[in-house]
Amino acid sequence: MQSFIFRYKYLAIAFSFLLLFAACSKEDQRDGSPQTKPGNMTFAGIDKDSASSGSLLTVKGEGLGDIRTIVFDKNNAPSDFYSTLNTESAVLFRIPDTAAGGDQNIVLTNSAGKSLSIPFRVLAYPAINTVSNYNFSEGTELTLTGLNLGDVTKVVFAGSTAEVEIVSAESKSLVIKMPAAAAINRSALAVTNGTGTIITTQEFVNTDNAYAIFTDDYQNGYGDGSWGDGGKIYTDVFKSGTASVGKTYAAGNWHLIGFANWWPGTANDNYKYLTVWIKGASTDQTLYLTGDKRPAGFGNADRSTPLNVPANVWTYFKIPIADANLWATGDPFFQLGFWIAGPEGQDETFYFDDILLVK
Repeated sequence: MQSFIFRYKYLAIAFSFLLLFAACSKEDQRDGSPQTKPGNMTFAGIDKDSASSGSLLTVKGEGLGDIRTIVFDKNNAPSDFYSTLNTESAVLFRIPDTAAGGDQNIVLTNSAGKSLSIPFRVLAYPAINTVSNYNFSEGTELTLTGLNLGDVTKVVFAGSTAEVEIVSAESKSLVIKMPAAAAINRSALAVTNGTGTIITTQEFVNTDNAYAIFTDDYQNGYGDGSWGDGGKIYTDVFKSGTASVGKTYAAGNWHLIGFANWWPGTANDNYKYLTVWIKGASTDQTLYLTGDKRPAGFGNADRSTPLNVPANVWTYFKIPIADANLWATGDPFFQLGFWIAGPEGQDETFYFDDILLVK
């Protein structure tokens, strides 16, 4: 009987060790580590020899099941990957958005510190997401923000050879200085880095060639034609240059800021856009374009061209002349303005800068 009990205890202990071993094995699997030993790695191929960030890559070979790190070596950008998806003959991973563009090696390293280097070309074209301004004159510095800008080597006006000076280039920021551009009314930019060239979706306006209604002051014979309290010049608030014009719209009132040129007015000279920067009030508001030769006349509750103005920030509006309808009932026009139905609750001040007609 004692011998049977001893054997039973022995078997129970042995079974407990087996359960513990199995649990440890499961824990090893839970941490994502492959259940293979590091070995000699060989390279058989990669499904692409060049691609952009986010692209999925597959490396094939032998001895790949124990890969622990994958790095794009031009700027030591690590790739996140799931080791449980690896096999002895294939590794799947994506190009990180931090990888620098150009020729480099993808370095795969296993737990024993052994590495495999694979030549690869990361396609990291420049991407321009936002710009500090759309308007420029000679000497204006603009800041372009986006991705893959650190290795930009050339900027020109699209479709021309007119170069733009590069002041500084960082991975997400490019500062440029605009040249004299007498032949250019408006243009996108061609931006080139180590991967290639893109054309910006943003279009830049040469203010020297535009018809100005207001820049740092009233221009081309224009003056204040506002309802109620007139427009006021502000030298401490502006988008470009040194000043803007502002208007405080009275609460609960239909007010407008107006720009008037009673003689000779403004003739239609094949302009393509009306552009303006507007700094919003304390809350989001809607202003409406008005003009004396628009179909509804000047200041007559015309809501056909709304401008949704976010609070407390400068917003750029580029209105096609077909929508602005400034010469619908006659040529020239003499009055242009922006009116509001309200505002509700309290007085609100808006600021206006660089009101231009652009060819």
